[in-house]
Amino acid sequence: MLVDSHCHLDFPDFAEERAAIVARALAAGIGRMVTISTRVKKFQQVLEIAESFDEVYCSVGTHPHNAAEELDVTVEALVQLSAHPKVVAIGEAGLDYFYDHAPRDAQAQGFRTHIAAARETGLPLVIHARDADSDMADILEDETGKGAFPFVLHCFSSGRRLAEIGVALGGYVSFSGIVTFKNSAELRAIAADVPHDRLLVETDAPYL
Repeated sequence: MLVDSHCHLDFPDFAEERAAIVARALAAGIGRMVTISTRVKKFQQVLEIAESFDEVYCSVGTHPHNAAEELDVTVEALVQLSAHPKVVAIGEAGLDYFYDHAPRDAQAQGFRTHIAAARETGLPLVIHARDADSDMADILEDETGKGAFPFVLHCFSSGRRLAEIGVALGGYVSFSGIVTFKNSAELRAIAADVPHDRLLVETDAPYL
């Protein structure tokens, strides 16, 4: 079964044809889809979409772009919201130094909150990492030292070292359509070296 491990069905791009998009995905051989939360304050919208389709599940969490506006989100809140049977992951959370839409300390604080929730619930943490390989590796190693937690490095486009650290710490690595780009030879080489049982695929729709 093919699983689209990361998409954003709640985004306005899909508002007019969400049901048709899900139907096309299923017809193309996708068995499950995970629609990803980017704001806890808007989680209910994500959950309602997941509840509308048997094959669609969701996550709960705050994207690093929105970290500063949701620093009040607690581990307890994430744990409570994730108890719904349609919730299969925490996040997406992480570090984005490419856009830097939120202060980096706020991103890190929010990220560690989500890690704690993943550790407590046992649900995988969907990690967003862009242009932040060193700090991401440091936080993953530091937090794993406090207690292991499941995670996936989503839409992976980072360097080989981060992929290797992620796998060594027990995580998964997910690749999107970026891996097919002409200038992605190094990314394809990294993907080829990820153990098959640690490899995921995603669309990150509507972006890719």
